Amino acid sequence: MLGPRTFTFLGTGTSVGVPMVGCDCDVCRSTNPRNQRYRCAVLIGTPQGNILIDTPPELRLQLLRENVRLVHSVLFTHYHADHMFGLDDVRPFPRHLGGPMPLYCTEEVQRKILEVFSYAFAQGADQVAAGYLPKLIFHRISEEPFTVLGQRVTPIPLLHAHFDVFGFRIGDVAYCTDVNEIPARSWPLLQGLRVLVLDALRQKPHPGHLSLNEALDVVDRVKPERAYFTHMSHDLEHEATNRSLPPGVELAYDGLKFEF
Repeated sequence: MLGPRTFTFLGTGTSVGVPMVGCDCDVCRSTNPRNQRYRCAVLIGTPQGNILIDTPPELRLQLLRENVRLVHSVLFTHYHADHMFGLDDVRPFPRHLGGPMPLYCTEEVQRKILEVFSYAFAQGADQVAAGYLPKLIFHRISEEPFTVLGQRVTPIPLLHAHFDVFGFRIGDVAYCTDVNEIPARSWPLLQGLRVLVLDALRQKPHPGHLSLNEALDVVDRVKPERAYFTHMSHDLEHEATNRSLPPGVELAYDGLKFEF
């Protein structure tokens, strides 16, 4: 569906967040709010409602900060704790939706949700009043494009160490967090982008994430009009790192928004 859409970074931090518990480095002690990173999630605002990508542990705080009053659907990139363990925070929404929260995920992610949030699917859970337990309904996705709230969503297969994960493309924007390698079949899905949002964990290489230089190599190959880096550790100080980046490339930060 055509119409104004917004992209909001709810969180841009790595799995332990920034500041990291027990760390006294300059970034973790920084008073610059752009160095304070909740775990990764984004919100896509569409004419038909809000699409949430991933449910990190700080989800309630993220939604309150951005004054998000309702989420209409959730997409999952993968099942790791920093992307899934805030799912219970969608509990207030189904009573306003008039039905369960739609979850778009792979079979693998669905299995993990059923395991971790088993109380939401226990016998008799469907008889519990809305608001006491999360009311959830699964929509299985594969590598084929699908439609959510009038938006065509194209999954982008990615490798995250030995895990298979998805990025998502909506229109000319692609969101690719938690990736250290882009399979050959996925490069064509990144053609013609206006905005690429990409994992860039730290300066040094990492077995499960792109380093800053590796992310820059991807940007150089894809050539989007603009690129934002996310899933960042305390190794990347916001202002200093941005000064080192080429034009059209910058670190994202919690609360950053753009229209597309």
